[in-house]
Amino acid sequence: MTTIDTSAPAGRANRLNAAQLLSRYGTFAAFIVLLLFNLIVTPNFLSWQTLNVNLTQVATIVIVAVGMTLVIATGGIDLSVGSLMAIAGTAAPMIFMGQLLPIENMGVLIILSFVLPILLVMAFGWFNGFLVTRFSIQPIVATLVLFIAGRGLAQVATNGNLQVFKNPDFQFIAMGRIAGVPAQVVVMIIVAILAHCLIRYTVIGRQIIAVGGNEKAARLTGIPVRRVKTFVYVISGATAGLAGLIVVARNSASDANLVGLGMELDAIAAVAVGGSLLTGGRANILGTVLGAFVIQLVRYTLLANGVPDAAALIVKAGLIIVAVFIQQRADKA
Repeated sequence: MTTIDTSAPAGRANRLNAAQLLSRYGTFAAFIVLLLFNLIVTPNFLSWQTLNVNLTQVATIVIVAVGMTLVIATGGIDLSVGSLMAIAGTAAPMIFMGQLLPIENMGVLIILSFVLPILLVMAFGWFNGFLVTRFSIQPIVATLVLFIAGRGLAQVATNGNLQVFKNPDFQFIAMGRIAGVPAQVVVMIIVAILAHCLIRYTVIGRQIIAVGGNEKAARLTGIPVRRVKTFVYVISGATAGLAGLIVVARNSASDANLVGLGMELDAIAAVAVGGSLLTGGRANILGTVLGAFVIQLVRYTLLANGVPDAAALIVKAGLIIVAVFIQQRADKA
């Protein structure tokens, strides 16, 4: 009598199912584990001060990572977000301190200090998209241009000097509170909700996923691939600019050398840990938000328990490796 050994396929199926579960719920599980660990080990973790510190530190990461998620969903990447933060953070103080425009009305200057820097970095985002779509330059190379030159432009604009200021109206975006919640956290929530709705409920959202999943097929079905790709880089520029404004408002100073430094790595890490495919075709906005919180909690946990900040960088790199490995295993299922 012939017997068929089904143990190997079954074992493989179980491994693949486990990979799928990890891919879907692993980030949330890691978040819960970090919370429980801190509740047991970290002193004063449940205090309002601790919550406020973590929320305000993660807000800018989430805002930039949301824009990065849209770019990565199309199969691209944006290395220029940190430099665009520096550009926006440099332009805003120059506007409301009267260095760029001959306007004496402070209310008008405050409004312009929010609007014009965002429009400026959106233009730079369009430039990134132009290089990617019109010249078929690889996104990592195209955005490397502004990664290098963008911060240089900000430094030239200020002659490398630190801009120090105190303007409560402008700084409300970082220092103010709305119904008791830090204003920057409210901005973070609004940005995440808008991006989630964009992906889930709009035509352009479905086009973004289609372009990342199979660009050739998307083009054959009539999707304006160039326009979609340009759009996500413009949005990425806008979110980076908004985060740059929050950072300088929080610090009461603008330093073109430091604003947004390393933010592109935090944003990419949040996207990877959050479950979005780095090869494109999937955009998990809520996962990105959770991924950013996991990265922030890891950093806070290490610092609160006496581990040097440099170790957090190593752990962050490890998280990215694990996240990508789980994605690859899940894709084979």
